[in-house]
Parts: sequence; C-alpha cells; structure tokens
Amino acid sequence: MSDQPTSAAEARARVTGLARAARICMLTTTALDGRQVSRPMGLQEAEFDGELWFFAYADSAKVRQIRVNPEVNVAFSDQKHNAWVSISGTATEGFDRARAEQLWNPLLKAWFPDGLDTPGLTLIKVHTSSAEYWDSPSSTVVNLLGYAKAAVTGRPPKAGENHEVTY
Repeated sequence: MSDQPTSAAEARARVTGLARAARICMLTTTALDGRQVSRPMGLQEAEFDGELWFFAYADSAKVRQIRVNPEVNVAFSDQKHNAWVSISGTATEGFDRARAEQLWNPLLKAWFPDGLDTPGLTLIKVHTSSAEYWDSPSSTVVNLLGYAKAAVTGRPPKAGENHEVTY
C-alpha cells in the first residue's frame, strides 16, 4: 500500500496490518549493563489497539530486563511485502489468566509444554507510544532495479514511504 494515510487512524491501521502480516518480530530490551539485546518473539495478538502481547517465562532475561527498564522496541520485517515496522513502547509483565486464555495458541506448546499451566508462564504487554513504518509497494526486482539506477545516476532510489505514528 503506497497511499499516504489521511488520518492518524489510517496510519495506525497500517501499522496493525504490517505487524499482522509479519507476526514474528525482534523484541529489544536493555540489559542490566546497558547493552541493547534483541530476540525473536511471536506476536500473540494481530489486531492491536496500541498494545502487543507475548508469552514468556517470568524468570527469563528479557522479563528481568523489562522489570528494570521497561522501555522496549519491537521491530517487524515483512520482506515478502517490502515492509518494516518499528514500535517503541513501555513493557510490563504479569500473568492474567483470562487474557492468556484469549491469546493462547496450541502451537505455543512447543515452548510452554504444560500450556497455560506451565510453571513460570507470564505475559509481556507492550504499550505502544510511537511507531514508524517503511512501506515499498514495488517488488524486490523493481526495488533492485531502482538501486541499480541510483548507482549509475548518483541519485538516491525511491525506496518507498516512511511514516511516523503516535499513539
């Protein structure tokens, strides 16, 4: 989609659509020594109103890091559609059985073998403060041709659109 969003609601809907299409993301937290640490996570709720949900173990490094510094980044890459999303927000951790039941997917048993009764199971909720997305409507071949043309002409390629969204 290359149309400029005409409202904040449309821009947020585009972020939602891009996150839904990618589903797998990199969650970045800050380690206790100040390093940024990223790891792949599976998004548990594709429709979101500014909140992203993930299952985790309460004693994991990512949860310990969130308890100390809740500022996180969640980055999605959908190379099939030439789209990327970066979401900044504040994370909290806690187990809410009702929410976990809503979000549970049987595929999660690979990581949490006792399902919702897995000892130490918790939820991470990321409340979005802002998002930025890059969206290129062209195919990879068209993008590569654009980069080749840029190399010859010395003019930057048209890489798609970039939009910032606040929540």
